[in-house]
Amino acid sequence: MEYKKTLNMPKTAFKMKGNLPNKEPQIQQDWDQQHIYEQVQERTKDRPLFVLHDGPPYANGDIHMGHALNKILKDFIIRYKSMAGFYAPYVPGWDTHGLPIEHALAKKKVDRKKMTAAEFRQKCAEYALKQLDNQRTQFKQLGVRGDWENPYITLNKSFEASQIRVFGEMAKKGYIYKGRKPVYWSPSSESALAEAEIEYHDKRSPSIYVGFEVKDGKNLLAGDEQFIIWTTTPWTIPANLAIAVHPELEYAVVHVKGQKYVIAHDLVEEVQQALGWENPEVVQTFKGDQAERLVAKHPMYDRDSLVILGDHVTTDSGTGLVHTAPGHGEDDFVIGQAYGLDVLCPVDEKGYFTDEAPGFEGVFYDAANKEITQKLDEKGALLHLEFITHSYPHDWRTKKPTIFRATNQWFASIKDFRQDILNEIKRITWLPKWGETRLYNMVRDREDWCISRQRIWGVPIPVFYAEDRTPIINDETISHVAQLFEKHGSNIWFEWDAEDLLPGGFTSQHSPNGRFTKEMDIMDVWFDSGSTHEGVLNNHPELQRPADVYLEGSDQYRGWFNSSISTSVAITGKSPYETIISHGFALDGDGRKMSKSLGNVVVPSKVMKQYGADILRLWVASVDYSADVRISDEILKQIAEGYRKIRNTFRFILGNLKDFSVENKVDEQDLQEVDRYMLVKLNRVIAKVRKAYDEYDFSTVYQTIHNFCTIDLSSFYLDFAKDILYIEQEDHPKRRSIQTVYYEILTSLVKLLSPILSHTMDEVWRYIPDVEEDSVQLCDMPSATHLADEQQLEEKWDQFMDIRDDILKGLEEARANKVIGKSLEAAVMIKPNNQQIASVLHEIPQLHQLLIVSHAEIDDDLKDAKEYQYVSVQIDKHDGETCERCWVISDSVGQDEEHPSLCTRCAEIVKSLPADVVE
Repeated sequence: MEYKKTLNMPKTAFKMKGNLPNKEPQIQQDWDQQHIYEQVQERTKDRPLFVLHDGPPYANGDIHMGHALNKILKDFIIRYKSMAGFYAPYVPGWDTHGLPIEHALAKKKVDRKKMTAAEFRQKCAEYALKQLDNQRTQFKQLGVRGDWENPYITLNKSFEASQIRVFGEMAKKGYIYKGRKPVYWSPSSESALAEAEIEYHDKRSPSIYVGFEVKDGKNLLAGDEQFIIWTTTPWTIPANLAIAVHPELEYAVVHVKGQKYVIAHDLVEEVQQALGWENPEVVQTFKGDQAERLVAKHPMYDRDSLVILGDHVTTDSGTGLVHTAPGHGEDDFVIGQAYGLDVLCPVDEKGYFTDEAPGFEGVFYDAANKEITQKLDEKGALLHLEFITHSYPHDWRTKKPTIFRATNQWFASIKDFRQDILNEIKRITWLPKWGETRLYNMVRDREDWCISRQRIWGVPIPVFYAEDRTPIINDETISHVAQLFEKHGSNIWFEWDAEDLLPGGFTSQHSPNGRFTKEMDIMDVWFDSGSTHEGVLNNHPELQRPADVYLEGSDQYRGWFNSSISTSVAITGKSPYETIISHGFALDGDGRKMSKSLGNVVVPSKVMKQYGADILRLWVASVDYSADVRISDEILKQIAEGYRKIRNTFRFILGNLKDFSVENKVDEQDLQEVDRYMLVKLNRVIAKVRKAYDEYDFSTVYQTIHNFCTIDLSSFYLDFAKDILYIEQEDHPKRRSIQTVYYEILTSLVKLLSPILSHTMDEVWRYIPDVEEDSVQLCDMPSATHLADEQQLEEKWDQFMDIRDDILKGLEEARANKVIGKSLEAAVMIKPNNQQIASVLHEIPQLHQLLIVSHAEIDDDLKDAKEYQYVSVQIDKHDGETCERCWVISDSVGQDEEHPSLCTRCAEIVKSLPADVVE
């Protein structure tokens, strides 16, 4: 007889191999056809609202691993909240204005000079929307669920109108002003930049010491001395108007080889070493405040340089005397204003010197370093020259150096409501906690936000000018422009005359002839994205302000987190978010930044083609995203192995539920004790995983479930249960007891993992018998329950698992010593090391079955056993015969005449089976 036919072997159509790259697109297509996002929203619409507000990625180029990390993390949260009692809509968005799109068109040979501003802006819009479509497709391929057909887009008319209203409200409160002051300027972009658009890279610069001859010592100095300044920007020397000293520092007149120099007393040794002085002699000292308004000669021009006092002067480096050019430095500007100095800025928007720097007209500022240094040397003012490599501000878009340059710009005066922002920062929740300190310090040190840009692709600054150049900005003009933009879009600003953009019948005492002009600068793109709390949260019917969560990369403390809270507090007094979650950057396997030149870039699309999106999602769940995270092919292989363990666990359970239905469920009180113990373990997993999800701790979700599958299930529960599931009759109470718990484990784990392995869990769900929902996404998360006697049950069986570990060690040693091969060859004798252990063991039925050996016996008088922590163990090879059906070695094999190759247990089972099965 072929006894294999009498076994209940597992059977399922759920494949062992995931084949995710081919299967996931079909699953995503099914979601679209099901309208799964809409179904989820409809199911949860009456629940409490949870809003995760999507920070807009920039619509340019394919998505990178940072995008994937960000969007997948957001998807974890949205999917979980939708299954955890909340209505959690997800409205994705895109940032679509800005310089990179202008550059992209230039690379495509679009000649802006041959078209009107409106025509060029239309080209920019078309390009941005094409990029948006490309990125949307790639985000959907990651399995990210959302309202993809109705995203918010910063170039949309309604959004632009909302942004204009934010600007107008800030202006109404007096926070917006125009002024001439030094700002970060990018010659490569020909535009002002905000701090958020600055990044630092190393730059090689000349380091020079320059002597300024004393012109008027005012009875403090004799007049034959030189003030020494130090700078790494020789190109700013033509704009020098002053020398700053600290009022409290002590200064020294140092005599060296017939020449006298003035420097800070504390820096004499450092300057001596730098300039190679021999035997310098301090001949006079004085405090900085005594030198106020002394006069020096400019080293190149017939111009005075005034000695002024400044608290920003330090002795950290240099000479303790600071070269001051009010047109090229923030501190220089502030102190220059106090002393009534001009704001001299002899460099144009492209970085070239104007005729305000005689001798250097038309020279690019960086190239002028050499010419100016040579000129100083000719004048005898250059005391020392060397080159240093130092961290220097660069334009984050073009990656080229920036300068400080005084220009007329529009500013938002953050200092006017800074304390309100700081108060809000202290109130909200930060994950990780250090994010609070980071943003707090940024805001605390921030004065003004330069919001104007000298570009064309962006939202115009809605300001008109009268004939005398008086700015016109009020409720009436703002409301009218917003309405026009909402109807026509912002292109009309560049198509219509100022008079046509103003409200009907508008007059001004400054324009008796009715002639007006308009501002041609656009807003900083951070003002665009920083206005989404108004344009999206406050104007979208499904959303609300404040959002529960903003989640972005750690670079957004200086970007979106910053601009959002600035504009929101300015117009509402409140933060637009309750919780900030930030994540690190994606690095290669060695912890290096990804770069094309290094050839270490890991591209999401390639990962999905090779492994599948669910492997990428599982990687995101496995890492500590609060810090920088590593990804490589080796790491992905490890993640894929973890995925296979989970998938195969689910496949095994599905296979053993082939004949199960909910009608077969065993009531909790009738379950076998070991099965009830596994329910307790499952509930512990549910509670821990739910807590981790609530705390946005996804690595704990993954590790908890992975360990449960590997340790509790595969290595114990699924393993020993084969002897019952395969061997016993189909409807045997022990078998139905296990199947009942398998069903509970499977449905619970699939729900718990659905936010992470979204494709695979939907696939598994289709094979689970008797589930009502079409998709696991339409279910609620399982809740941990409590069994009546769970504490005693858990203590007893946890103790058994410790004992089992001892016995497994003994079996492993016996296998290593060639006493046995497979564990079923073993006959195990066990001696408890104390009465408590004995009590536990005597209460465990079918001990050999749980240990997967052929015989297990408790012997309190065992003499030659090896002692372990809880029990002493003696292992021998069983000398019985192997049952052809259950593979257990038993002395009862051969006792049944009808089935001599079976043990008596299997013989009885086979005899009870229907005739058609036995045949």
